[in-house]
Amino acid sequence: MADQPSTTILIADDDADIREVLRLYLENAGYRVVEAADGEQALALVESEDVALCLLDIMMPKMDGYQVLRQLRQTSHVPVIVISAKGQDPEKILGLNLGADDYLVKPFNPLEAVARVGALLRRLSFDRQGVEATAAPVAAEATSAEPPLVVGDLRLDREGCTLERAGEPIALTSVEYRIMELLMEHPGRVFTKAQIYEAGWGEEYLAAENNVMVSISKLRSKLDSDPQAYIATIRGLGYRLKREG
Repeated sequence: MADQPSTTILIADDDADIREVLRLYLENAGYRVVEAADGEQALALVESEDVALCLLDIMMPKMDGYQVLRQLRQTSHVPVIVISAKGQDPEKILGLNLGADDYLVKPFNPLEAVARVGALLRRLSFDRQGVEATAAPVAAEATSAEPPLVVGDLRLDREGCTLERAGEPIALTSVEYRIMELLMEHPGRVFTKAQIYEAGWGEEYLAAENNVMVSISKLRSKLDSDPQAYIATIRGLGYRLKREG
């Protein structure tokens, strides 16, 4: 059963059979479900209902999923799992870059869809606690302040949970903060995508390679216009933070 039986999930898909199957499995898991058969209806339901998460198809009439996602991200942070028959990497990366939180390729097992919904809601609930959750064990110990991490011109203040580059603050999401903390604790060390995912998202790595790629790409753009200036790709292995930036 879902942790929050009243949690509302929006299924936006023009295929009535897919909506019916997803509704059945989600309601059996304890969720409340609302449905949209096109993009315009999906946006309207996000406005009128207390939607906790959207399952969003790409190929829909009136407004496709990418258009819905672009418009949605102008006003809402509601988590989105894209569901699409387009399983190639460019489509996945486009969806993630537009603000999707996960990507599910058709045909899929409905049980996997329910599992991904639950995992995403748990992860985002953790994220809403922000980086306070990262700092909480330190505060609870009530011992001496934990020193900042300094690598080259990067400074990560683990008490204030902030990052600076050459004295200039850089805004990070909680996932990005945890990734930077991992990399800066071990400059020069290569971390696999699985290790980065587990540090950033706080859960077991399950075929979430694109999530890591997108987060690393966003971190790189925040750190420098040169994508390789701070975080290097080690082909076939993973990523490492350069010792001097």
